[in-house]
Amino acid sequence: MEEALRRACLFAALDSETASTLRAGMTEVTLRRGGVLFVEGEAGDQLYVVVEGKIKLGRTSHDGRKNLFAVLGPGDMCGELSVFDPGPRRATATALTSCRLLGLGIGDFRVWLAHRPEMALVLLRALAQRLRRANEALADLVFTDVPGRIAKALVDLAKRFAVPTDDGVRVAHDLTQDELAQLVGASRETVNKALADFVSRGWLRLEGRAVVLLEAKRLARRAR
Repeated sequence: MEEALRRACLFAALDSETASTLRAGMTEVTLRRGGVLFVEGEAGDQLYVVVEGKIKLGRTSHDGRKNLFAVLGPGDMCGELSVFDPGPRRATATALTSCRLLGLGIGDFRVWLAHRPEMALVLLRALAQRLRRANEALADLVFTDVPGRIAKALVDLAKRFAVPTDDGVRVAHDLTQDELAQLVGASRETVNKALADFVSRGWLRLEGRAVVLLEAKRLARRAR
């Protein structure tokens, strides 16, 4: 747990004593796979740090179409937008696996932030990075073909969840094929066709809700 907290930008800039003080004000939340942390449209009154497992963030349109725009793992935060914008949640957070998180009330955090205003810069940096990723994802939808977007998504997931194997790296993304398609903004059929092409080229191997990257460098080049 402590290692995951140290990876979170909220804690990385703090000394041990200050981090322990902040940690003491947080409550632990556990979710089973499929459990919902918060729902799009509800009031945002907590921010969370993932300490174990994976969380997906997604939205649903009025006609039922779904979009998945982030997969979070240990050290990642969600709900922090409420610190600066107390409006309703802009996404639904659902557990992809069994999860443990630490939650902190926005009101409590604002009081703490008033005594450590430099932490606002840390959060603003995190929000700026999220905005950069959102802009990049939008550009990818316009300029990058589906195979390139899939390659890029797998490379990104590998940076955070890869485990070395004898013949490459195994990336347990825990996504269904529909969810993987939602993540790259394409149909399931198109995503399956692109994955089959990568398999035929010997770049990766499919293993349920995981992939083994056999030629990670080639995949990274395809992602550009």
